[in-house]
Amino acid sequence: MKKTAFVTGANKGIGYEVVKQLGEAGWKVLLGARSAKLGEAAVAQLASKGLDVEFVAIDMSDLESIEQAADTINKNHSELTLLINNAGMPGAFSRSFTDTKEEDLRNAFEVNFFGTFRLNQRLFPLIKANEGTVVNVSTDMASLDHMQNAAFTLNAFDYNSSKTANNAMTLSMAYEVRDSGAQVFAVTPGFTTTDLNGNAAGGKTKEAAAAIIVGYATDGQRHNGEFLDEKGVFAW
Repeated sequence: MKKTAFVTGANKGIGYEVVKQLGEAGWKVLLGARSAKLGEAAVAQLASKGLDVEFVAIDMSDLESIEQAADTINKNHSELTLLINNAGMPGAFSRSFTDTKEEDLRNAFEVNFFGTFRLNQRLFPLIKANEGTVVNVSTDMASLDHMQNAAFTLNAFDYNSSKTANNAMTLSMAYEVRDSGAQVFAVTPGFTTTDLNGNAAGGKTKEAAAAIIVGYATDGQRHNGEFLDEKGVFAW
């Protein structure tokens, strides 16, 4: 039987490349996306390459949508062993704490933290039972060590803090499975040129970023409770 993975935010960008690379490695992949039109188009494109991909509608800002997606997976894909929480939104990508607006902070948390929290809670029992893996996609700027010590970084408090909270969730989940075969860890692919940052120049390609995530997700090593970048363990 093929191994099955679920990737959120996967109709474009890094998520799409993660699905593609997993599919090329022989996985069945459930492609999560908010838009049915864009999600189905992405699935059709990947299926035309001979990959085993199925669309799952999921809006990470909508509890009912998350519940429906989780119910579908629990019912129809009980063999799931890999969940990659890639979906995210930047808030307003504020440039400073002073410029951060509460509305933007709440919007970033709604998707990056609460949406991911809701999905994790509903699929975690299945992942634990199958001794599978949860990867929470993070960012360098979620690291408090990085924010304190980097010579330069983007001080986007709305986006960064929502991902820092996500890192705390990663550790809480990892603690829960520390004595089991399941694992939960975070990966930052590093600065990547994507729609999320307005396709800012100078970042790595989406393909390269996805390869970092897929690499750790499928290397067969024990990464429970780690925060990883392309070089290895990254400081929290």
